Amino acid sequence: MVGHELRQAAEDGRDAGPVLRAWLAAGGRPAPDRAGASPTPAPPELRALAARLLDDLALLPPASAADEPQTWPAIRATWPAPNHVPHRTTLPPADPGARAGDPPRAPEPAPPTGIRTAQPPNDAAPQPLLRTGPEATRLRTGPEATPLRNGPEAARLEAAWLGRAVGCLLGKPVEKLPLEGIRALARAAGNWPLGDWFTARGVPPDVLAAYPWNRRSAPTSLAENIDGMPEDDDLNYPLLGLLLLQRHGKAFTTADVARLWLDELPAGRTFTAERIAYRNLLLGLEPPATATHHNPFREWIGALIRADVHGWTNPGDPAAAAAQAYRDAALTHTGNGVYAALFVAAATATAATGRADVHTALRAGLAVVPPRSRLAEAVRCGIRTAGEEADFDRVVDRLHARYGHYHWVHAVPNTALIAAALTHADGDFTRSVCHAVSGGWDTDSNGATAGALAGLLAGSADALPHRWTAPLKNRLATTVAGFDGIGFDTLAHLTAQEAARS
Repeated sequence: MVGHELRQAAEDGRDAGPVLRAWLAAGGRPAPDRAGASPTPAPPELRALAARLLDDLALLPPASAADEPQTWPAIRATWPAPNHVPHRTTLPPADPGARAGDPPRAPEPAPPTGIRTAQPPNDAAPQPLLRTGPEATRLRTGPEATPLRNGPEAARLEAAWLGRAVGCLLGKPVEKLPLEGIRALARAAGNWPLGDWFTARGVPPDVLAAYPWNRRSAPTSLAENIDGMPEDDDLNYPLLGLLLLQRHGKAFTTADVARLWLDELPAGRTFTAERIAYRNLLLGLEPPATATHHNPFREWIGALIRADVHGWTNPGDPAAAAAQAYRDAALTHTGNGVYAALFVAAATATAATGRADVHTALRAGLAVVPPRSRLAEAVRCGIRTAGEEADFDRVVDRLHARYGHYHWVHAVPNTALIAAALTHADGDFTRSVCHAVSGGWDTDSNGATAGALAGLLAGSADALPHRWTAPLKNRLATTVAGFDGIGFDTLAHLTAQEAARS
């Protein structure tokens, strides 16, 4: 954690030289290049020093504070003039709990992150009735249950869920591999430029030895092994987001997110910033301290992969989608980690109308990101580079040359790559997911986000190529209680219900 925090300090302009010298003198090591954790446990005395140094590092002010605001009002203050802010029929709401068209309310200092009073326990909240087939006529329990509807909104959302699964699954076997390894494996199988599932068939043993598949994912994600959508955190978090909205509605607080995680998310299914925040909750910390206390991963990609559901449930209202994404992200992330979630939520909300192209959606996403932040600069670079190069491999090479100093899970390079992949693909589903995965870094997360947005643009499950959707068998595995084995069609209807709720 100290090594990763030192790396984060270098990225946000903090002078950590004295801490670095003290750490190395005591026998500490730099951050691992590919892993979040050190390869071997540290002795007790080094752990004690690490805790003190993490506290010292937290006191160093970042040089980028003016360009990278942390609070919701400060982020909102960076948005364009009102007549240029993406909106539905009125200006974006003045606070994250408001709806477009509501009478103005006095702005609050920040979206709610604390504990709400008079709140029913989670185990008493309505649970989804998860059925598929002809009997699935009602998807919520209780007298307020809404009849199942088939319409364009549900069709788009089914394509979005499927697209997210396809992109995630495509990226799973090559997660953590370097760019040259991804290219070597695909080329050896005759699958480059990438256009189909990865396979071990025909790949020479020496290539497999040099670039082994992700050992946890290969048994369920290579072409010859796919049998439904296996569990992945890139799908678990949207499920939790859906459950969050079912229990608390769109006015949920960050504390509601925390409580839901403690109730429904196994700790072993969390990673990097999410695992640190989970630990901080168990230590008794409350948001937003859960995101900052000894959390060197707070600008990584975790909040971005939770953002889709906030866009799905606010079609045409990117400001409201961004507000929801902020309250979700604030549990675990700060700065550019939060901005990446805002970008994806707003872009997704714009695409969810069925009336926008990919470039309009990306512009809407960029409009809610502080314009002088590293995340905004990287997204602009990704979009610009994609427009300048006909060969996407060249786009990727340029992005890696510019942002390769970041950790491969950091939000800045990955968001740039997602924006570049979607721009270069110009709305085409296959090219969107394949570009996102073939660009390396966090392959499954990038594929999932690009696939979800491209699925929305496609408009329906039938518009997605059969070779991508058929192996999923309309079945998702998960450890999120009540959702294991659910179909993407059912998820679409559940999501549409939350989108329709005020």
